Amino acid sequence: MSAPSDRWADLRPRVLSAIVMVAIGAVEIWLGGASFLLLITALTSVMIWELARLTDQRHPERAYMIAALAFVVLMMDEGWPSVSAWLVFPFVPLAFLVTPRAQRDAAAAISVAIMVSGHGLFVLRDEAGIAAVLWLLGVVITSDVMGYFAGRTLGGPKFWPAISPKKTWSGTIAGWIGAAVLGLVFVLMGHGSWPLILLSPVVAFAGQMGDIAESWLKRKVGVKDSSNLIPGHGGLLDRFDALVGAMVAVMILTRVITLPIGG
Repeated sequence: MSAPSDRWADLRPRVLSAIVMVAIGAVEIWLGGASFLLLITALTSVMIWELARLTDQRHPERAYMIAALAFVVLMMDEGWPSVSAWLVFPFVPLAFLVTPRAQRDAAAAISVAIMVSGHGLFVLRDEAGIAAVLWLLGVVITSDVMGYFAGRTLGGPKFWPAISPKKTWSGTIAGWIGAAVLGLVFVLMGHGSWPLILLSPVVAFAGQMGDIAESWLKRKVGVKDSSNLIPGHGGLLDRFDALVGAMVAVMILTRVITLPIGG
């Protein structure tokens, strides 16, 4: 059994890194436009670089090439309205498929999710407004924070021990509850309608599955972190894997329903 000090050893760097990321993100979400697009494109490209690096550690130059391709593709998609995402996005997963690498098919699929989430964040901010982006980020952050503290305080049965041995059912369910409460807060503030309370845990669950997917890939390739760019968090993909899953879910949902939030 871990000592209490060991259990919370990573809390300080996690909090400090989170404060910096939230501050930068808040400014960029408020600004929107080209500045927000550049940030999202840069973050997406770095996550693609980390993914390519994870699955082909012997040829780091290939990771830079695929990341550069992702950057160009996203800028083309958002910078030139006449260019459809469906025409340019396939180049990124194809780059994973045509080069020898570990878990090639899985890496290609995850690259699609990363690209879709980058595109989706910009579209969400542009079309649904600041409140929608804040809700999405809030669901992911609240689910993560509630899961972190509930899991490490309450413990209990593991959620999926073969893939992510630290995650517990108590933390997972606490994340769903936290997301629902956040949805209620947005409704009471006048930024959404009542279905948002039910939708929020669904999106939180998708985020948790994004986290699980990255954990599975790292376990398969024998790597602990996607990189060491963020103190206490590892890499961008380690920090934003849940956001990728949640954003993909929102993009799918918007094909069949109108999001009960906006403004």
